[in-house]
Amino acid sequence: MAVKVCMGNEAIALGALAAGVKVAAGYPGTPSTEIIETLIAVHHPDVKVQWSTNEKVALEVAAGAAYAGARTLCTMKQVGLNVASDPLMSLAYIGIKGGMVIAVADDPGPWSSQTEQDTRNFAKHANLPVFDPSSPEEAYEMVQAAFDFSEKYRIPVLMRLTTRMAHSRAVVEIGEPRQQNTLHYPERPRQWILMPGNSRVRYKTLIEENKLFEQEAEHSRHNRYIDGPDKSMGIIACGLAYNYIMENFPEGCPFPVLKISQYPLPTALVQRMASECRSLLIVEEGQPLVEEMIRGLLGTPIPVKGRLSGELPRTGELTPDNVRGALGLPRRESEAASQLTMPRPPALCQGCGHRDVYTALNDVLREHYPDHKVFSDIGCYTLGSLPPFRAIDTCVEMGASVTMAKGAADGGQFPSVAVIGDSTFTHSGMTALLDAVNEKSNITVVISDNLTTGMTGGQDSAGTGRLEQICAGLGVEPEHIRVVVPLPKNMEEIRRTIREEIEYKGVSVIIPRRECIQTAKRHNAKKQ
Repeated sequence: MAVKVCMGNEAIALGALAAGVKVAAGYPGTPSTEIIETLIAVHHPDVKVQWSTNEKVALEVAAGAAYAGARTLCTMKQVGLNVASDPLMSLAYIGIKGGMVIAVADDPGPWSSQTEQDTRNFAKHANLPVFDPSSPEEAYEMVQAAFDFSEKYRIPVLMRLTTRMAHSRAVVEIGEPRQQNTLHYPERPRQWILMPGNSRVRYKTLIEENKLFEQEAEHSRHNRYIDGPDKSMGIIACGLAYNYIMENFPEGCPFPVLKISQYPLPTALVQRMASECRSLLIVEEGQPLVEEMIRGLLGTPIPVKGRLSGELPRTGELTPDNVRGALGLPRRESEAASQLTMPRPPALCQGCGHRDVYTALNDVLREHYPDHKVFSDIGCYTLGSLPPFRAIDTCVEMGASVTMAKGAADGGQFPSVAVIGDSTFTHSGMTALLDAVNEKSNITVVISDNLTTGMTGGQDSAGTGRLEQICAGLGVEPEHIRVVVPLPKNMEEIRRTIREEIEYKGVSVIIPRRECIQTAKRHNAKKQ
């Protein structure tokens, strides 16, 4: 037994190793990235670890390994689960053979995401169990329990993290890894063929099994009913939010507390609290899922307070301070923010190739095409929306730049330009480009290639060294796949290339290629 100070994400990775994981796949996205990075750093020779092209691919890789009987881990952030939702819903029906844990990191705030969505809603939608740890120590133990649960019921299990949970640190006792599963396939292989007749049968089975999942939650050691003398209020604290309650009561909470870290909702424990207390306070990070469920569950007119009632903020992260009012405690005194420190908005790094791309693009579009529209995407280059560039008009979700540019062009917009990064392009821009080629749309696609997944820390990009071949394979005319080097000295060439390809009536691709400045620094440091 070893003792280690672990980030929550590290604890998930090390817990998966202790559980005998064989295959781990994910797509980088803050706040989930460190799970796969930890597994890569540990470099267990018997564990296959990979960054996948996107989250859907990662989940399908994990599903294939689970079909073969291996324990598998799949990782992503909350918006990545949108991408992986198609296989997720099907896997809930067909089940798995080896244990499968899907670790999803939510981002209340949000701090580095488009949305504040709550993974627990997906779990409810898919009728899947969820584990919601409150600390790195619990995460380490809980991921092992999740693998056991998954194998017991042959069902994928979701592990839901939040930003503070994923990135907080604590002392964790690390045990020895269990032996990996041997190769063994499903006894009823036909259940993996999800045709309508089979689907109807499997869905009935899933609904019936949910009763067992709820019974497991009722008796789970991760769901605890902690009695208290003051019955004027009962507190239901979900996952990380449990800590916010206990931090406000260092000597012990006077109210009964139901800590929930395993779903489906343990209704018997909730009903017990409702029968013993005169009101309920629901404290949960993310969306008011449990609060809504409890309002529908209870037949008695007991007051239910939380995010929906206004006692807690409706959006954003919870903190010990903004929970105090709902607990009937006075607000802590705080100092006013210093006026000496000026706010500094995020900006592209000095020396970043995206800067030169936007400079050239602005020069051409503002001089020659006053009615231009630039559709951008998710990545470092999204910062091109801010001063001094103000170069893009939209950023919706991964891959939308190319598709929206096509749609705008189809609607009569000219010029219609898409800006997308190399990693985002292989994630979900390729099919969009194929659609544009098939429809002979009049768009110019700029794939700003910094040879890495820069926004999440410099992971390998799936298309590195192959973007030209990929674009040609998708049907873009080779003479309209143009590669430039984004440097100030090449600015005239870049402007000319942009102008020429905008004037081409069809799909053209410009690939400005220069290594991310931060990745280059790391590579140079290793050489010294």
